[in-house]
Amino acid sequence: MPPGTPVNGTAPVHGTWEPRPAARWEDAFLSGNGHHGALVFGDPDDERVVVTHHTLVRPVGTDEDRLPPRLADELPALQDRLLAGDTRAAETFTDGRPLQWVRPFHPAFQVRLRRPGDARDDTGAPPFHRRAVGFRTGVAEAVRADRTGRVFVSRADDVIVQYVTGPDLTLDIRLDPRLPGAPGALGIGHGAVLTAEGALLSLRARYPDSDLAYTGVTLVAVTGGATTLAPPGVRVEGARSVLLLTRVRRHTGETDVVAEGRALRDLLTEGEGEDEGNRGTEEVSAAPGSLAEAYEALLTRHLSLHRTAYDRVTLDLAADPAERARPGSELLARPRSAALLERLFAAGRYHLLSSGGLFPPRLTGLWTGDWDTAWSGAFTNDANLNLQTASAAAAALPEVTEALASLVQRQLPHWRDNAREVFGTRGVVAPAHSDGESGHSYHFNRAYPLHLWTAGADWLLGPLVDHDETRGEHDPRTTAVLAEVALFYEDFLTRTDDEGRLVVVPSYSPENRPANAGWGTVNAAMDLSAARHALRTAADRHPEHADRWRALADRLPPHRINADGALAEWARPDLTDAYDHRHLSHLYAVWPLHEITPYDTPDLAAAAHRALELRGPENDSAHGHLHHALIAARLRDAERVTSALGRVLDGDFFHASLMSAHYPHRDVYNADAAHTLPAVLIEALVQSTPGRLVLLPAPPAEYPRGALHGVRTRFGAVLDLTWSEDGATAVLRPTRTVRIELRTSDGAEPLDLVAHEDRVLTLKAR
Repeated sequence: MPPGTPVNGTAPVHGTWEPRPAARWEDAFLSGNGHHGALVFGDPDDERVVVTHHTLVRPVGTDEDRLPPRLADELPALQDRLLAGDTRAAETFTDGRPLQWVRPFHPAFQVRLRRPGDARDDTGAPPFHRRAVGFRTGVAEAVRADRTGRVFVSRADDVIVQYVTGPDLTLDIRLDPRLPGAPGALGIGHGAVLTAEGALLSLRARYPDSDLAYTGVTLVAVTGGATTLAPPGVRVEGARSVLLLTRVRRHTGETDVVAEGRALRDLLTEGEGEDEGNRGTEEVSAAPGSLAEAYEALLTRHLSLHRTAYDRVTLDLAADPAERARPGSELLARPRSAALLERLFAAGRYHLLSSGGLFPPRLTGLWTGDWDTAWSGAFTNDANLNLQTASAAAAALPEVTEALASLVQRQLPHWRDNAREVFGTRGVVAPAHSDGESGHSYHFNRAYPLHLWTAGADWLLGPLVDHDETRGEHDPRTTAVLAEVALFYEDFLTRTDDEGRLVVVPSYSPENRPANAGWGTVNAAMDLSAARHALRTAADRHPEHADRWRALADRLPPHRINADGALAEWARPDLTDAYDHRHLSHLYAVWPLHEITPYDTPDLAAAAHRALELRGPENDSAHGHLHHALIAARLRDAERVTSALGRVLDGDFFHASLMSAHYPHRDVYNADAAHTLPAVLIEALVQSTPGRLVLLPAPPAEYPRGALHGVRTRFGAVLDLTWSEDGATAVLRPTRTVRIELRTSDGAEPLDLVAHEDRVLTLKAR
């Protein structure tokens, strides 16, 4: 079957739709370019578009409060106590400050376009037709009678584009800061001036007790009719089309609104006459006129980047065409529908791409409609960000990988501070939480001694290493940071046990503790695996230090199997496992690493599988269920993958926007499930390392037919996979010549690939 051929004659739907506008911001359709985000409610008569930006975090506390604790001088005494068996010693290893969350992410304002009551006819509002969002375009569109509104966030021009068309448009337009949780002391200033195009609106918001502010500027361009001031905005009457361009900036002092308006105005004429063949057919044709041409030019430039990225990977589960035609909310009521899983896979890649740019995704991706974001809308590095970016390499989203690399690079000076101030070492230590501004470890307390966690840098660098392997070239930035991680371990790993093995002390397994000890302990399995992996990966890229770093890795203790036959969360024999917990940090060696596999370390893999069986779901967090599924896929347990995935699909975790929640019944807006689900499905179907390809390791039995196209492997080949009850076919398009091991249900065999020569593999029915 040629790549891209529909499995059952019709293609999956690359978008979603609803028959009514969103009543809650959580159900608003999403668009974003990795810098700006937009939540689109989808009512052309009363449109609300909530504007977000990755830089918008509310100043709380002082910069001094956000420094890491200076504890290095006290570290040797803590190590002595922990090694002597004082299981509570780490509980007082702080500088006495209370728990401080990182600065919270928040929305900017909403762009409000409202059809005034006196513009309606005697029957009230005309009938609403539908709202939709196209994943291939990033365009959210809403239609009511003969009026259409479209919104997208341009990846090319970094601007939020809104375009409304229809006869005799009358709209009140304003920038509205009144969003849930907005502080009453926020200093708001509005501006509105008429221009040749229509108007220029601005909103400046100054944070309480801070010299920081943010300013939004919206250019309103109008075709036909009249535009008049209607403070704090404008009224447009009798127009044929209205085009709005919006940007927001965070700053100190004041921003030059006139210059911002001039830059937006320039976008109206940029690229005139460019080829429009890239637009496709998803959008309704715009009304004729100069604003239509400006809109089409903006869209064309955006699509050249967005669509190229989105189209790289697709999943087809041979869903019923009638099911595919349903609105998302109806599909969500059919949780085992193949059409739902297709759409969630597509939405997950779309939202992940749309939230990755300046930064990778936050806990809420790039979006929120409320100032009281759960857990500050932070970058949470001890599971959440790592799970969300898990598919970036395989699902062909280097844009997300680059966003993660950029975050790491910006925060390296702070990571060095963490290593020096807490541990007294060279090198770097990543924090467990970040707001994007600070990379300091300052979010900690007795129950969450996150400043003691040393595995974060290895986990955050993992997707960057994977990406380098897919393209066959080392990013010098990643190579340099790996050396700094190795330097940290070289200075930190100085204590030994009675057998001469190195000891990770203090050690922390996020966010769990032994049943018989405090949270800060010795030799957490995750810390051991991360140290080994970081040292060996750095050695591979730095031959001048390779012998020394590999020798250090070899001196770390092996994993321990406990009395239950399970891989222990702590390698120290006197520490007892606590099984009911949402995190699966101790199985880091299985996923995301390949330190433990069913092929190379079968005994340890069996122990890891036993640990997975014993792990409880604790509070039903979505990330815990999908983390469980990822590990099960590596261990070739298809039933457990299906069960863990089913807990999320059956648990009402997804809003109508197809963005997810943290808890069942759509409780707490959170991107973990939405962004991680594509990784789970890819891992169940295809796994790769630089020397191995595993096909169909854990395929969900509920979906016996399908096709996965465009997956990137870590040995430098693009893979298309189709499967059915009769067998499977894989087409490999390698970019380099390599010998790998092929693993299928029939066993293992060597496979020789030649650069730029396609290879077709045929698998028998299971």
